[in-house]
Amino acid sequence: MRLFVGLGNPGAQYARNRHNIGFMAVDRIAEDHGFSPWRARFQGEVAEGRLGAEKVGLLKPSTFMNLSGQSVGEAMRFFKLTPEDVVVFHDELDLPPGKLRLKQGGGHAGHNGLRSIHQHIGEDYGRVRIGIGHPGHKDRVAGYVLHDFAKADEGWIDDLLRGISDGAAALAAGEGAKFQNAVALRMAPAKPAKPKPGESELSSKDRGPDTDAPPEDNRSALQRQADKFR
Repeated sequence: MRLFVGLGNPGAQYARNRHNIGFMAVDRIAEDHGFSPWRARFQGEVAEGRLGAEKVGLLKPSTFMNLSGQSVGEAMRFFKLTPEDVVVFHDELDLPPGKLRLKQGGGHAGHNGLRSIHQHIGEDYGRVRIGIGHPGHKDRVAGYVLHDFAKADEGWIDDLLRGISDGAAALAAGEGAKFQNAVALRMAPAKPAKPKPGESELSSKDRGPDTDAPPEDNRSALQRQADKFR
């Protein structure tokens, strides 16, 4: 079993905050993959289902960001999981908006949600770092992460969440590169192949009738000759 944890703050007033991109990610996975309804457990909300061959629990801590580790630790102990079975989705200031990176283990880089998780389960869990950009100065960080995404961000957010959902089964199976490829395809769809030298972009059968070509002359030779003298 795997435990996917989305970080955020509970309550409608925080729902579209940059800090809540982790909640948004697991919500999208639950919706797209037919998980059970969310229910209150482990000082948070839990939904259960399958991603490919893997059984997966989704967790949104209700403890507020700074105490996220309490909820994660409780769920991990109940399901008898190791930190390596846990993947945390969280906002990342050090990545540009829409960029995504995977990381296994390591420090918390000052993120309060990760700091709390470190305190409760150690540092060996996986992370999906979701870029939200940086406001430019450390004194502006608190207001920035607790502010809603701008309207202009909605396009890339939707593409990113779709990509995360597309690759969720690969992530559950431990196929990190395949997961990242699924996200990349949503963020930058593959361009159509260019025609080879000497080939037109479409064959004549694909193009259909040429509306600019002159109409076909079905008259007999005698009729064409007679029409010249009219």
